[in-house]
Amino acid sequence: MHVKKGDTVKILSGADRGKTGKIIRSLPRLGKIVVEGVNLKKRHQRPRKSGEKGQVISFPAPFAVSKARKV
Repeated sequence: MHVKKGDTVKILSGADRGKTGKIIRSLPRLGKIVVEGVNLKKRHQRPRKSGEKGQVISFPAPFAVSKARKV
């Protein structure tokens, strides 16, 4: 892979094209990276205890390293 954790990258394709961000996590065996603030997905979490409310958690998902370029 041409990038590593901590590098700043620019997104080349997809819904987040043109955005820049810092790499949080690198998955070299899968050829994927996780960039903060890019490719955000939402997960609905059920309440665990009685009286607690459920919530929607937003998190950055991994995407192909070929879609990013080092800045």
